[in-house]
Amino acid sequence: MSEDNPMFILAGNGPYENRGCEAIVRGTVKILREYFKDPRFICISHFQSDEQFKDQRNNETDRTITHLVSRRLSKKKVVRRFWRPETWKGVFYYYLNKNAFFSWTYADMLPYMNEVVAVLSVGGDNYSLDYGVPTLFTALDDLVLKHQKPIVLWGASVGPFSALPDYERYMTDHLREVTGVFARESATIKYLEEIGITSNVYSVADPAFLMEPVKPVGFEEEMSIEEGAIGLNLSPLMARYITGVNLEGWIKVAMKIISEVAEVTGVPVYLIPHVTSPHSDDYTFMQKTISRFQGINHDITLIPPHYNAAETKWIISQMTLFAGARTHSTIAALSSGVPTLSFAYSIKAQGINRDIFGHADYCMEPTDLDARVVASRITSMLEESTLIRRDLGERIPGVRKAALKAGMELKHLTGVN
Repeated sequence: MSEDNPMFILAGNGPYENRGCEAIVRGTVKILREYFKDPRFICISHFQSDEQFKDQRNNETDRTITHLVSRRLSKKKVVRRFWRPETWKGVFYYYLNKNAFFSWTYADMLPYMNEVVAVLSVGGDNYSLDYGVPTLFTALDDLVLKHQKPIVLWGASVGPFSALPDYERYMTDHLREVTGVFARESATIKYLEEIGITSNVYSVADPAFLMEPVKPVGFEEEMSIEEGAIGLNLSPLMARYITGVNLEGWIKVAMKIISEVAEVTGVPVYLIPHVTSPHSDDYTFMQKTISRFQGINHDITLIPPHYNAAETKWIISQMTLFAGARTHSTIAALSSGVPTLSFAYSIKAQGINRDIFGHADYCMEPTDLDARVVASRITSMLEESTLIRRDLGERIPGVRKAALKAGMELKHLTGVN
């Protein structure tokens, strides 16, 4: 097959308000442009509101990307849109015909299916139990296969599903059917081998490693980054793993971590949000946290939430050291050669670290997030920062090459010349 302007669908992502979701898109576009002639892109993503979708569509800077929205049902949406016939169609399908429901969910991409070369299921860790059973994404796979088009889990972490043995058996059968699993780290590949999935698995790296940082226009007019600064990213999501969903308890822990790091290191600390979606907002969480700093005099700056993924990566790249909860905030740091401490709540962070360094010494489990322990780990990494930077300088080019290799593997799978 030889084709100019091939079309690809990037499906299953979240909004750009999650900078990691945007970084995946930017990296993926870069990969596919390397191997395909003038490709076009349809992004069908899961948004929380019409306004969020319209903002992303209207502010897209890449003219080869067309944004579509998946149709989602929730109690709030049903109440807010009860007068729309489309709402009741979705409710009817949900309760009486699940296959029709998922066709309805992804209906906006179906007119493009005859033209598309492949559908890439993007999003990083959708195929896991981190956010519940991934029915929304397995249904996407089935829908694409029904249309006899390639479906690829793109730059993904997969599993483990061992906590639900019956579901693990289902996923084992399901994953054998997809066209390809492009795994971004070795922990996923090892797990897939354990459940007997090998023939359609490809070792790559997260496409976000390829997104280039961009200095924000007029940044100096808004603020400056002081020399020797440390960057921290703390997210409300971590409450699930640290205080049993008790957000107030996690705010207290986070306050102690920020204060201890600032006090022990004696350097400026920048709090850098990476996800600012309404349902999970790093900026609001960290703003609430530092509002509790009564009578504490530390040099702490909260970065505003209006920077895009590439601009946020540039800010992170200016840090002497970075410690982050969001996986793609740590990818932004690692790919910029910044010594990085990952607050790891799933296999993905440990897998990425092991693939880069050969160990997970720069990862901390949620159960270890005591303020003094975090400050001590950061202090020791600062002492080793020259060595860590040199190590990253030697290893990151190989990671970027592995990310780029995904395009070559996809070209072989699709047969496009």
